[in-house]
Amino acid sequence: MKRSISCEQNTGNSMAVGLLLVCLTGLVFSEEPPDVKCLVVNVEYVQCMWNGSATPGVNYTFYSRFENGFKECDNYVLENTTIVGCDHTYEKLITERFSKFTTKLKLGNRSFEQFHELKSKVKLNAPVNLTAMNGSDLNLRYYWNYTCNTNCIESEVRHRINGKEWKTILLQRNDYRINLPSNSYLYELQVRGRIQNTCGESDIWSDWSPPVFWGSMRESYGTVTNKPRFYIPVQKTILYVVGPIVFFILVIILVGNERIRVILIPVLPDPGKNLAKILAENNVEEWLPISKGIKEGFKVNYIERVCSVGDYSHNPQSTSESSADLSSFDHSSGSCASLVATD
Repeated sequence: MKRSISCEQNTGNSMAVGLLLVCLTGLVFSEEPPDVKCLVVNVEYVQCMWNGSATPGVNYTFYSRFENGFKECDNYVLENTTIVGCDHTYEKLITERFSKFTTKLKLGNRSFEQFHELKSKVKLNAPVNLTAMNGSDLNLRYYWNYTCNTNCIESEVRHRINGKEWKTILLQRNDYRINLPSNSYLYELQVRGRIQNTCGESDIWSDWSPPVFWGSMRESYGTVTNKPRFYIPVQKTILYVVGPIVFFILVIILVGNERIRVILIPVLPDPGKNLAKILAENNVEEWLPISKGIKEGFKVNYIERVCSVGDYSHNPQSTSESSADLSSFDHSSGSCASLVATD
């Protein structure tokens, strides 16, 4: 119910001050009380804030409780000089969050109470110590930790390759593996966590951890937890330095040795010459533009003995005579005689 108070100016100073205080108090209580929102932060303390719509114009005193009596706030949260929230520590929050939680804002003689369900309002801190390293099985392994003292945490991992689309997976452990990663790709990974279903699932995920990069390009993107492998730059150095040297040596060999040049780069025949004339003259070498030195290499450098062949009639004769006839050879003329027997 809104209250309307009219203020009139009096001649007495004391009456004016009293009426001014009454006017200000009436205006404050004519407004709706702020809405209080509470979270269980990292299962360590309860954080309640009442500046969701706007910063209140007055400072409230805050009280809260689970089952026992109200307790005033341990640590107020300020925005400039105005109280806008409270961080209140409770013991055994991992179980107490299942109980009904009550808050109370008090201003003067007025108080405003609210009831809260905190079971699904747990927000963990982001994972820490996220590390990437190569395993002995050549797989890429990621590890991380939580600062919350509980084992009831599930993790959501998201990773991507070369800055492409994210891929996500839910895990009930604090490690993740990528099988046989390629050194030519950039791997990026982040993790966040929340209380899992078996311990009263929370609706709120933690913030994402800072990204961790692994791969040949990771130095260009951010924090590096694993040094790049050295043999990729070495391969590029060898390619850029040794390649031109080898090419230069091959050019020198081809220019200095004509025989190798002809083998590696065959000489095409000259179509301007008459092929029929060349074949008729039995001078095929003239068709090919080959130097005189190579032509000399194709000439025959040995002499074969010429043997004359004749027929003879088979007449009975002594063995000695037959052997003499069959093996007759004219040494003086350098020719041999071969006899073919005919019946």
